[in-house]
Amino acid sequence: MPRLPHVRTPVAGAGPDRREVIAGLAGAGAAAAVAGRAYPATAQVVEVDLALVLAVDCSWSVDRHEFDLQMQGLAEAFRRPEIHRAIVGGPVGRIAVANVQWSQEDNQSLSVPWAVVGGSGDAARFAVVLERTKRDVTDGATAIGAAMAYCADLLRDVPLRAARKVIDISCDGRSNRGLQPWMARDRIIAEGMTVNGLVILDEWPTLDIYFQRQVVGGPDHFVIVAHDYAAYGQAIYRKLLQEITGPGVS
Repeated sequence: MPRLPHVRTPVAGAGPDRREVIAGLAGAGAAAAVAGRAYPATAQVVEVDLALVLAVDCSWSVDRHEFDLQMQGLAEAFRRPEIHRAIVGGPVGRIAVANVQWSQEDNQSLSVPWAVVGGSGDAARFAVVLERTKRDVTDGATAIGAAMAYCADLLRDVPLRAARKVIDISCDGRSNRGLQPWMARDRIIAEGMTVNGLVILDEWPTLDIYFQRQVVGGPDHFVIVAHDYAAYGQAIYRKLLQEITGPGVS
């Protein structure tokens, strides 16, 4: 199946390629502190229960404070013992996570490369990196479909074996530029991946309905609602717990 057409143009430097992804898993530079252990690219293929891309909205509607609330909420979620127990409770006992920032159709960035998280120590180190990550894409329109396509490419290229592959889109508005989200979704789920959503309802009270119809899909997909950015932290915790452990968690 052909890949979705889109342009990778982060603000600082070129978009991620396979070498950058491998570096994140192999323990090079800052990524080594994230992963907590080295997984050389030449070694046996690493297995994980879940490969998860956390895609954070950086569009015009998201100010600096709201961006910080998203990143702090993610960091705090990875510090919670319930998340640690969920990770190690899987068949393999570890997951792979990456963080993407996105806005308009030509503006996405791999802000935190792939990290293998296998317990409380790994999760704590990953949390520190998340909360220290600065906004590295310019604001712009809301191009959800392009963000989904970018995340799907990351999942296709990740050099490990994952039982499940999930894209986690956080957003506070409807797509208004570029590839239609439903078109991206239909191609992505045809490859067996899942798209989940976390919607912030401070501007669009029915955004959860829009996401159900236009954005999410794939095995065990779901949408979590945060009524405002102050509620984001609890919402992303619930979302991560369900993504790691599977359906039936609230």
